[in-house]
Amino acid sequence: MTNGGVDRSVECTGSVSAMISAFECVHDGWGVAVLVGVPSKEAVFMTKPINVLNERTLKGTFFGNYKPRTHLPSVVDMYMNKKLELDKFITHRVPFSEINKAFDLMVKGEGLRCIISMED
Repeated sequence: MTNGGVDRSVECTGSVSAMISAFECVHDGWGVAVLVGVPSKEAVFMTKPINVLNERTLKGTFFGNYKPRTHLPSVVDMYMNKKLELDKFITHRVPFSEINKAFDLMVKGEGLRCIISMED
């Protein structure tokens, strides 16, 4: 794909084929692939053993270096003080009575962020 490989690749879609491509395109010996996207529970990641034996590195991350317990209060403060723009990522708003709709949107890949309101 890259005639030698890239030093770093980051996969963010959750597509298993994209994850495999991200890993297989890194350079032998020092290439690092980071998987950020979340695939379905049933998804299987398969690659040739030589890709691992050639010292490519595969890393997965759910939150990166973010630690919710210690970092969340400062993130909330930044949002409340208008220093962090999150509203532009909200794609849907649903009442709690329609929470299943929010999950359906997420599974279909149609909802970037859904706000679930406790009031109907």
